[in-house]
Amino acid sequence: MVGPNRNILRTILIASYIMIVALIIYGVSAVFSYLNTGADRSTMLHTEIQKIEQYLPKVEWEPIQNEGRSIDDQTLNTIQSNYLDAWYVKQIAYNTNKTAGIKDYYTDSARENLYSFIELNKAENTTIEATTLRHNPTLEFFSEDGQLAVITDRNVIEYKRIFKADSLVLEIKETSSYKIVFLLEDGFWRIRHMVKELTEPTNDNPKIVSVDSLNIKGINYYPQANPWDMFGDAFSTDIISKDFKIIKDAGLNSVRLFVQYDDFGKEHVHTEKLKKLKQTLDVAEAYNLGVVLTLFDFYGDYSVMSWTLNQRHAETIVDAVKDHNALLAWDIKNEPNLDFESRGKENVIAWLDNMIDLVKSVDDTHPVTIGWSNTQSATILKDKVDFVSFHYYEDLEDLDEAIKSMKNDIPDKPLVLQEFGLSSYSGFWKPFGASDEDQANYHKKIQEHIATHGLQFMSWTLYDFTEIPTEVVGKLPWRKNAQKHFGFIDKNGAKKASFKYISN
Repeated sequence: MVGPNRNILRTILIASYIMIVALIIYGVSAVFSYLNTGADRSTMLHTEIQKIEQYLPKVEWEPIQNEGRSIDDQTLNTIQSNYLDAWYVKQIAYNTNKTAGIKDYYTDSARENLYSFIELNKAENTTIEATTLRHNPTLEFFSEDGQLAVITDRNVIEYKRIFKADSLVLEIKETSSYKIVFLLEDGFWRIRHMVKELTEPTNDNPKIVSVDSLNIKGINYYPQANPWDMFGDAFSTDIISKDFKIIKDAGLNSVRLFVQYDDFGKEHVHTEKLKKLKQTLDVAEAYNLGVVLTLFDFYGDYSVMSWTLNQRHAETIVDAVKDHNALLAWDIKNEPNLDFESRGKENVIAWLDNMIDLVKSVDDTHPVTIGWSNTQSATILKDKVDFVSFHYYEDLEDLDEAIKSMKNDIPDKPLVLQEFGLSSYSGFWKPFGASDEDQANYHKKIQEHIATHGLQFMSWTLYDFTEIPTEVVGKLPWRKNAQKHFGFIDKNGAKKASFKYISN
C-alpha cells in the first residue's frame, strides 16, 4: 500500500504547485493590466454622486474670442464639466459640512478657504442649501501650453437657504458675477482663484401677462380608456378628436391637460412624448379649444439640489410648445399645497416661485397659474401668477363666502374655479353616496354660483372611468370607486343627467 499512497501524494503536490503558479501568473497579469490603463475618474470622485444626473443648471457661453491659444470644443466642454462639478461638490460640502470631493476640483490654496468656511459652519451648527440656476461664462484667456484658463461667469443666478440648528434663518436669491482661474492638474481643471465681482438684485417681479381675453369655460380631460396615462401606448388622436368634438359641441372652449414629470422623461424629456403632446394641441386647435397645460403632475421633490433638473424638464416642454396656437396658459403644478406638510411649506413655495420665473423666462406671452387644491391657499404667490386657480370639492353652502374672501384678498386677478365635481357613485363601498340626479343638481347649483360671481371654470371631468391608478387616490376601494364616477358621460358612453349643466 506504500507505493500507491506515494503516487497519490506526488499527484496532489504537483497539482498544488501548478495551481499556485497559475494564481501568481494571474495576479501579475492583473497588476500589469491595471498599470497600463488610465484610472477611471468616476472612481476618483469622493462625492459618490453622478453630477450629470443631479445638477444641470442652464449654461450659455459667450462667443469664443479669448486671448492666447485657441481652444477646441473638447477642452472647453471639459472645463465646463469640471467647473459645474466644482460648484456641485461645494454645494454638497456646505450642506453636509464635509469636505468630500473638494480636492478634486480646487487647488491647494483655493481649498484651504473652503475648508476653513466649512469648519466655521460646523462649529456654529450652520448649514447651507444652495444651487445655481444659470451661468453665462466667457473664456477670457487660454494659455499657450494649455495648462491655464480664465473665464468670467456673468449674471450667475444663485439661490441659497441658510440654516442654524435646522432652523431657517435666511433665504436669498441673487445674481452675481465671478472671475475664475483654472489650472490643469492630474487631468482635472481645478479652480485656483474664484472671485465674486459684483452682486445684483434679481428681478422678482416678472412680466404680468394680459388675461383680459382668457374667458376660460372648460373641463379637465383624460381619455376614458387610459386616464392618467394619456400619452402612453394607448395614445390615439382619433379618440382625442372625438372627445374634443363632444367638448366643443357642449359649449366649452378649453381643456386642461396634464404633463407628468416621470412619464415625460424627467430632465431628459422623451421626444416621442413631446410629439404626442403637440399632436394633442393640433387636435385642440382644429376644434378651436384652448389648452391649459399643467406641468409636474405626480411630482413631489422640492429639494434645492433637484431644481436644475426640474427646470431643464420645464424649459424643454415650454420651449417646444410655447408658439402653438392652441396653448392658452401654463399651470405650474397641480395641488402643490397638499405637499406642505410632508415636504415643508417654505420648500414648496420657494420651488413654485422660482419655477414661475423659469417658465416666464422661456415664454413671456402666455399667462401662468398654480392649481391650488382649496380656496385657503389661493392667495399664495398671487403677485407672481397671472390668474388665480383654485379647486373646490367642499360643501356648496360655503362657496359664496369663500369666493367673497378671495375677491377681497385678490382684487386684481381673475379667479378660475379650476376643478370641481361630484361623484355619482353609490354602491357597496358607499351605500349612501350621490346618485346621477344628485350629481346633476350639484352642477346646476355650482353653475349658478359661477354665474353670480363671474368666475371662469374647468369642471372635473368628461368621463366616468373603469380603472383608477393607485397613485391617484390610493388603494382604499371606497376612494377608488368614488373617483370612477365624476364624469358627465358614463362608462358605456351615455350622457348622464349632469351633462345638461356641463357649460352653464
